[in-house]
Amino acid sequence: MSVIAIYSMKGGVGKSCTAVNLTWCSAMRSARRTLLWDLDPQGAASYIMDGEKSKKDRAQAMIAGDIKPSKLIKKTEYKNIDLLAADVSLRGLDRLFFQINKKRHLGKILKELEKDYDRIILDCPPGLTETSEQILRNADIVVVPVIPSPLSERALTNVQMFLDAKGRRHAPLLPVYTMVDRRRSIHNATLAQKPKWPVIPMSSAVEQMTDLKKPLGSFAAQSPAAISYAKIWRGIEKRLDKK
Repeated sequence: MSVIAIYSMKGGVGKSCTAVNLTWCSAMRSARRTLLWDLDPQGAASYIMDGEKSKKDRAQAMIAGDIKPSKLIKKTEYKNIDLLAADVSLRGLDRLFFQINKKRHLGKILKELEKDYDRIILDCPPGLTETSEQILRNADIVVVPVIPSPLSERALTNVQMFLDAKGRRHAPLLPVYTMVDRRRSIHNATLAQKPKWPVIPMSSAVEQMTDLKKPLGSFAAQSPAAISYAKIWRGIEKRLDKK
């Protein structure tokens, strides 16, 4: 079982859409038993995959150990995709980790899920917090969506500096340019500086995801964005094979 975290210090960079689409690629293109675990209290990934059907205010209780993960994990309409949905109780997750004082608590939960899944995709909350520290410590790969602009790139640099300063081994970071509009000169100039970084183009199909509550691959598989996500997933699988 491998853990792929989708993480950014900033919100609004396409993090949840990336989590949903990579989950779909894992299950449909690689036939992996895949769990999408939404840890962002905003719950955007949960909404796309499940609408408003998930039970409320129980996500933190599960992490605290009061409820078994199996009680909250739900099947989705897609083969090989299960969902562990977010809710607003996750806003207190950092305080919970501080109170229980268990640095490896999240890793223990992931270990319990190991027998049931080949891949776990984590949609992480933004910011550098105790929650994000635990996530970054337990992931095998961290996908970092970055809008091609100076502020977004600065956020990525801050994450790298934070991890290096901790002096601990951490998962490799995989930056991905998202919401790319090649009509904008600043986007083109930024892409030219990092030509090897994967690119997800700005797309009306991506915007439709929240309306249709579906991953791109299920309704726009030949769109440029869906093709880009599939390519990124192939790269992730290659990295995991080498690991």
